[in-house]
Amino acid sequence: MAAKIRKGDKVVVLTGRDKGKTGEVLKVLPKETRAVVQGVNVVMRHQRQTQSQEGGIIRKEASIHLSNIALADPKDGKPTRVSFKVEGQGANQTKVRVAARSGERIDG
Repeated sequence: MAAKIRKGDKVVVLTGRDKGKTGEVLKVLPKETRAVVQGVNVVMRHQRQTQSQEGGIIRKEASIHLSNIALADPKDGKPTRVSFKVEGQGANQTKVRVAARSGERIDG
């Protein structure tokens, strides 16, 4: 099945403490059905000092479940579902993602 949310997509958080926030998907974890979104679900972790990294309390993004985020519509930035459309003729057919809300093609 084609992925509805991919790395680099702009998404809107639907539920939780970060409801309404928007951000870019940094990483998708399909086996866990989760994604890491920039600036969303930021947690504080204690980090032990290593040769390459300083120790202390660091802030980093934790993953969020895919059901709690929705793709932002390219037209107005509001949450939308993703549908698929086949473009082209014959051997040149390609399957593209389309915003269900506005019908606009999603590049990414």
